Amino acid sequence: MKNFKTRQWIIYYLSAIFCYCGSSFSQRNYDTVQVRAQQISTTISMLTGAGGNIGVCHGGDGVFIIDDQFAPLTEKIKKAIADLTQSSAPIRFIINTHWHGDHTGGNENLGKEGAVIIAHENVRKRMSEEHFNEFFKSTTPPSPKSSLPVVTFTQDVTLHLNGDDAFVFHVDPAHTDGDAIIYFSKANVIHMGDIFFWGMYPFIDISSGGSINGMIAAVDRVLPKINDETKIIPGHGTLASKKDLRAYREMLVSIRDTILSLVRRNKTLDEVIAAKPTKDFDELWGKGFLSSEKFVELVYKSLAKK
Repeated sequence: MKNFKTRQWIIYYLSAIFCYCGSSFSQRNYDTVQVRAQQISTTISMLTGAGGNIGVCHGGDGVFIIDDQFAPLTEKIKKAIADLTQSSAPIRFIINTHWHGDHTGGNENLGKEGAVIIAHENVRKRMSEEHFNEFFKSTTPPSPKSSLPVVTFTQDVTLHLNGDDAFVFHVDPAHTDGDAIIYFSKANVIHMGDIFFWGMYPFIDISSGGSINGMIAAVDRVLPKINDETKIIPGHGTLASKKDLRAYREMLVSIRDTILSLVRRNKTLDEVIAAKPTKDFDELWGKGFLSSEKFVELVYKSLAKK
């Protein structure tokens, strides 16, 4: 079981970076990807496949989803939702947690079918422009107009559907500068997007305004809102709990503080990596796609950035 989960985490993270990898994205064989549903409550489910985890809210008012993975998976995603709802009704709304392609790749297909795309205003801005990612040394072209969010917000927005209130709120730059978290107050389910990578070191998109301090601050904003019964949908990884999120925070803070002390002593990146500041956490968090050395590099650059 442990090996299976490790393979799943690697698949999730590989998918997460395909939005930056040019030809690698086009060569991915999506025919072999299976989209699976996990029911969390009577109205909320989670879909996994390739890319970010999808949240699904379904009921008498129709379907809305949180993120939509990659364009070639749209029909599989729709089939999984139809099996959940026993209906072929179209998706009414899409909420994007941020702009990365493994979370927004299905926007174009579903937008053309009438789904209303909602996101923070920085998501639309990022998707509208060519973007260079320093960490991956790659360029992402502007997204097609039909894939852009048509409803944007600056702070928060609430959707009242299927007997629940989905509170969508922006946090200060964390994974990116356009992150949104979605909390279903009645179902007690929260989707954190890529602010939370469960069981692996997270990617922090510094080129999109992200930072290690922002990641920690976002987690700190969520923890007081939830309780021990809250189900947490991470951007990548399996369904999680408040206890898991606390462990994630502990890892982020400990590694951040260790690296910060080295930065303040004017240590170079190579010297910081050699000090192995993640060694106490690698057993649980170091088996995803992002190696401990690469995560240290991200944290170092985030802290050293002027």
